[in-house]
This record gives sequence, structure tokens and C-alpha cells, in this order.
Amino acid sequence: MSANTQKPVLIIGGSGLVGSQAAKALRRLHPTLPITIGGRDVGKAGAVAKEVGGADAVRVDLERADLGQPDARAYSAVVTFLKDDTLNSMKYAQAKGVPYVSISTGLFEIGPEVGRYVHSPASAPILMASSWLVGATTLPTLLFAREFESLETLQLAAVLDEQDIGGPAAYADLERLTKAAPNNLVLVDGRWRWIGGEEAKRTFTNVDGAQVAAQAYSMHDLMSLSAATDARSIRFDLAVGESSARRRGEPFSTEMVIELTGRKKDGTTGHTRHEIVHPGGQAPVTALGVALHVERLLGLAGGPPVAPGLYLTHMLVDPAYYVRKLEESGARIRRA
Repeated sequence: MSANTQKPVLIIGGSGLVGSQAAKALRRLHPTLPITIGGRDVGKAGAVAKEVGGADAVRVDLERADLGQPDARAYSAVVTFLKDDTLNSMKYAQAKGVPYVSISTGLFEIGPEVGRYVHSPASAPILMASSWLVGATTLPTLLFAREFESLETLQLAAVLDEQDIGGPAAYADLERLTKAAPNNLVLVDGRWRWIGGEEAKRTFTNVDGAQVAAQAYSMHDLMSLSAATDARSIRFDLAVGESSARRRGEPFSTEMVIELTGRKKDGTTGHTRHEIVHPGGQAPVTALGVALHVERLLGLAGGPPVAPGLYLTHMLVDPAYYVRKLEESGARIRRA
């Protein structure tokens, strides 16, 4: 462990549903890594820190440039689990020269983060991790794509059970991301288009064979997969409703369907469909994605610490490593 990673990882919103699970996932990966749970309620944060072990708690004030932290306080990374409209958490990480991870910024609202990075590009690694569940569709897609010579169409779909949205911060994110922008971005035959109304609707076959009504949803997956695959058409659709597990009378699950069409390495046209189901819902999947990316940023796996720069989820974590860890966490992946 490098000298920098002896300092704790600051998890802002770490006492929330997903943030607390991310802290525990990071602890399982690295039992001795110091972790600080940051939040408005120090008592609640302290209770999570005790559960995590080897962690402490601090009050974080996002209205302040120093986040309310004493000058002597130092961190190895800053991860925020809520929408920081002030960007003070990002500014703080840049000022300290440590990695910054955000997971709540919609594709249509990345301008302020990108502008802040461009202003100071050599200050810190900035990971815009607002892909679906922090890589849960992008990274498996890139692994599945390895059997293709070139890709023509990527169709991704996810089911978020209405009972699995998460805590207040997650609910606020979903409300903002689905209502603030009237249209959603898709790539159609090599051209980027904003679509709405009937054009934004799609019905897909879910993992249990049910026909599910979904809506185009602008996630960072589109940026990652376009850059990494050069596919001609890419679309991500989200259905918020009843998961297949709950239809069977079981607790909710989170579900993803990944369909690829392109030219195989033998020259033929091929189509693949993979289904991913996690019986624990979206929270453990999101938590795992954050933990694996923090691990990589700090150089605890996969190479040395990441240099300053602007990153998306597909640029840091190896897809095969991610999929292995996802399955170890309880996810079931099936080629249909």
C-alpha cells in the first residue's frame, strides 16, 4: 500500500443505503484500508463506520470549499454518493490532488464537471462514474463484445424495481434525471440524436420472458460504449416497475439485458443476448462498482495509482475482472 493510500478514503453520503454498502465492499476488498464516512449526521455516519470497521466518521458541509474539514485532515480519495450541486467536493479533491468519483451526474449535466476538470487538468484523477450502476452494463458489454470483429448495434435495457430505488438521495437523482431533460440521447446509424415521445419508448423481453415497457435513458454508458466499440447504433432503456423476481412473489432483484449485433471474427453476422440478475437489487451492484473503481484509482489492483485525467468507467477496470467480482457478489449471468 502506497503512502497516499494510508490516508482514508472519504465517502460522502457513506451512511446512506448505497454508500454504506460501498464502504463495506471496499472493506472486504482491502481489510486494512482506512475509510471515513462523511455525512450531515455524524451519529448516523459513526454507526456505519462502526459496522465497517477500521473507519471513522466526520461531518461534511458541502456549502464550504473545505467541506468543513480541518486543515490537518487528509484523504486518499473523495467519493460522493449524492448530487453535489456546488461541486465543492470535486474542488476539494482537486485542491488536495486526490482522485474524485461522482456517480450522480446525468449525461445532459456533465458540463460543470468537465469545465472544472479542463480548468485544472493536471490536479487529480476525475472519474465520472454515472454509468448504470457504476459499470454494470458497460463493463459486461465490453467483455461480451470481445467475440466480435466489429459491432453494429448495442441495445441495453435495465429493470429497476420500484421498491429498489434506494434512499432519499437516490430517489432525488431518479426524479431529476428522468424529468429535468425532456429528451434522451441515442446513437442511430452513426448519428447522435435526442429523442422523446413515442420514439423514446421501447418494449423488450425481460429475463423471465415478460414483455416490459421501457424508456430511453441517457447514461454515461453511451459515451463509454461509443468510444470503446465504434458501434453504429447504441441505445439504453430503463424500466422502473416490477422486477421478474417480485412477479414470482420473491424479494426484488435488479436485472439487465445486453444485446449485441455485429460481424463475428469469422466474417459472419452474429447476435448475442446476455442477461444479468442480482438478487440483492441495485445497491450491492452499485457498491461493488464504486469499490472496484476506488481500488483501481488508488493502485491497489490492476496497476499503479491512476494519473490525473478525466475518466469514464470503461477506462479503468478490466471487464473480465469486473464480471468475475460481480458473479462473486451473487449476480447470475446467462447467455440466452
